[in-house]
Amino acid sequence: MGFCYPGRGRGGDLPPRPECAATWRDALLSHLTKVELTIAIGCYAIDWHLKPAKQSTLTEIVGQWRDHWPNLIPLPHPSPRNTQWLKQSLGRSRSHSSAPATNFGTALAPTAYPTYAEVTT
Repeated sequence: MGFCYPGRGRGGDLPPRPECAATWRDALLSHLTKVELTIAIGCYAIDWHLKPAKQSTLTEIVGQWRDHWPNLIPLPHPSPRNTQWLKQSLGRSRSHSSAPATNFGTALAPTAYPTYAEVTT
C-alpha cells in the first residue's frame, strides 16, 4: 500500500506506513481508468479494499473470492511465514474448487476472460 519499503521488524517486514496510501492512492487510481481486476495481496491490501469483519480469517476471506469476482481477488501474501498456510489451504481448496487459482490464469489471459457463470460454478 506504499511506494516505499517500511523497513524490517522482529518478525519480518514492518507494515506499510499509514500515511502512504492516504497520500497517493486515490490520486493515482483516478488516473487508471481501465482497471478490470484488482489483486489484493496480503492482509493490508485485503483490509484496505474489502474492510472485512474483524472476526474473518484469511482462510475465510480468500475462500470467498467469488463474492468479489471479477473486480477483485484477495490472495495471501507469499511470505515464508505463510508457507504452511499456503500448503494446507491450496491443497484443501484444490479438492473443493474454492481457490482463486482455479480460474486465475484465465482471468489474466489477455484475450479470454471467463464469464460470470464459468467463475461461479
